[in-house]
Amino acid sequence: MPELMLLSNSFSPGQGALEHALDALADFFTGARQVLFVPYAASDPDRYTEAMREVLGRLGVHVAGAHRAADPLAALARADAVFVGGGNAFRLLRAVQRTGLLAAVAHRARDATPYLGVSAGANLACPTIRTTNDMPIVQPASFAAFGLIPFQINPHYLDPEPASTHMGETRERRLEEFLEENDVAVLGLREGAWLRRSGERLRLDGRAGARLFRRGAAPAEFAPGTDLSWLLTLPAHFDRPA
Repeated sequence: MPELMLLSNSFSPGQGALEHALDALADFFTGARQVLFVPYAASDPDRYTEAMREVLGRLGVHVAGAHRAADPLAALARADAVFVGGGNAFRLLRAVQRTGLLAAVAHRARDATPYLGVSAGANLACPTIRTTNDMPIVQPASFAAFGLIPFQINPHYLDPEPASTHMGETRERRLEEFLEENDVAVLGLREGAWLRRSGERLRLDGRAGARLFRRGAAPAEFAPGTDLSWLLTLPAHFDRPA
């Protein structure tokens, strides 16, 4: 059964990379010493890999970048855990499709290999990347992702600002539009929050809460520490019939 940790963000104000979640990451990577880092979402994967190598090295974890492997699938086979980083979700998805990692990582994660996903990496754990905040700077073969959870995540979720004079759509309105066409729950994960899945248990943790959007229902608020295991039983229905 999957062992997942899905973070909304890498950085929190006044803190270094992943610092806000370092204690939880130390627990998550217990027993994992070789981590395959998938940095394809970033514009500078070498720099991103070095930064994550430095951070996770404090936990006794060795990080290898998938982008530098002669055979990414062989590198995955040698790894104890997988870490998919943030950046542009469309660029990330196209890369894992082209390297064969889309199916291979999904298989390993379903077989209990620990999977850490941050921002775009959290999007990739969903059935699709349709609830990313990113611009489609490239075109993947499809929007289908790892499908490690049956609902969607919107990372970096921002609450509407009542006093704002901005005339564009709020994040809440964008997700309402998504639900007009897709009957699948979306969890807006605020910065500082993360999900921890262990088998059939799912918990919301971190320093911020989350907001759940479902078709035909008012948004629901959840605080850190909430058991959200019931979300794992929800069906995922996409493409609402005309």
